[in-house]
Amino acid sequence: MKKHLYINGQWKEAKEYAPLYSPYSGELVAEIAQADDHDVDEAIKAAKATTKVMAKMPANQRALILEGAAAIMEARKEELAVILAQEAAKPLRTGRVEIARTIQTYKFAAEEAKRIHGETVPLDAAPGGEGRLAFTVRKPIGVVGAITPFNFPFNLVAHKVGPAIAAGNTVVLKPASQTPLSSLILADIFAEAGLPAGALNILPGKGAVVGEKLVSDSRIAAITFTGSPAVGIAMKNKAGLKRVTLELGSNSAVIIDHNVEITQALIDRCVTGAFSFSGQVCISLQRVYIHQSKYEEFLEKFKAGTEKLVLGDPLNEETDMSSVISTKDHERMGAWVEEAVEAGAHVVTGGKPVSDNLFAPTILTNVGAHVAVSCQEVFGPIVVVTPFETMDEAIEAVNDSRFGLQAGIYTSDIHAAMRAAEELEVGGVMINDIPTFRVDNMPYGGVKDSGFGREGIKYAVEELTELKLIAIKL
Repeated sequence: MKKHLYINGQWKEAKEYAPLYSPYSGELVAEIAQADDHDVDEAIKAAKATTKVMAKMPANQRALILEGAAAIMEARKEELAVILAQEAAKPLRTGRVEIARTIQTYKFAAEEAKRIHGETVPLDAAPGGEGRLAFTVRKPIGVVGAITPFNFPFNLVAHKVGPAIAAGNTVVLKPASQTPLSSLILADIFAEAGLPAGALNILPGKGAVVGEKLVSDSRIAAITFTGSPAVGIAMKNKAGLKRVTLELGSNSAVIIDHNVEITQALIDRCVTGAFSFSGQVCISLQRVYIHQSKYEEFLEKFKAGTEKLVLGDPLNEETDMSSVISTKDHERMGAWVEEAVEAGAHVVTGGKPVSDNLFAPTILTNVGAHVAVSCQEVFGPIVVVTPFETMDEAIEAVNDSRFGLQAGIYTSDIHAAMRAAEELEVGGVMINDIPTFRVDNMPYGGVKDSGFGREGIKYAVEELTELKLIAIKL
């Protein structure tokens, strides 16, 4: 089955196709078109030519298109969950949650399309400003280059495409090489919903070809990217005056205070946060800092909860966790655990491959702060548990990181909670929850090497519009 490029409302054959294999079974899923420079240029040209159409489209019509896309996805949700299982090895139950969130995200985008507005500005607050009326409006920025990762190939695409369309922009989308089907199916969904040809163009291909062109081309007004810090920093350096939003991952941590009861609900939450989709989540729970008085109890229960997870085929309804995305990442998991053990770490459970593509959910203790499984983004099913004595020590440990996306703290002490909220160097603090919490209308983004700019539909619309001032002399 060949999957072509989608440019200007039409499917276009490419000069080159690449095989797409299932991460779990190794079976051929499809042959995917690989865009070249000419294809990217054609897509940008189509998107640029459609900017006036989108900019003049009434907000209510943009909202109807987004609502229509959400309704179509609702009708096809089981088909979309199967696509996730096939190309991303995302278990069906987990995939269904992503599809439900994606539908909600497009609904949020539809609502925000009708809420884009400016404000009046009191120019007479300054001498010489008397006798003038001024107000601001938000205008579409133009062509948005969207570059998305493999781990949430429906919902993270929705967080870029949804607000771009809501704001009246056009999009050239480069999906991750391992998960292009989730993006390509949007072509038919949005066409059926009434999106004009050229407003959404979808180009699978190599980052060195498609990504480089999107970042360097002057017709692209904004880049929105989710991926690794190395790639994101390189993009920013090449983007010039383009608007750039970067979400670059993390090694997210939770603090569990001495006054917290280690309930089954807390354990289940931590197991889910650490091992959902094999830990391949930007805000996956990677580091647990727990007060020493609760350490042994937590570790025993956390180990038991982890060992109950069902591993296997993502198409099996009972599966909790399946394979990591690639052989390279599978091998890296083993190498990082081995490095940690050589540095003195203790493996509580897991720590080794289950098969050629499955890595056991792993809990490590006695891990140094600057060992890779602690200080780098694991993006796999590995979590580090460390005891602490004082809140000062815990906050300092969380902040001892180049990343700062989200963090969590469990405590019954409101003063400790608010102090952590103030002092933790992250984009979001979840009080009495894990850092993996996210709903799709909240502002989402990080500090330090976790990037800058914010997703969450309202906040992404602000990133993808230009503020214009209009002043009238009366």
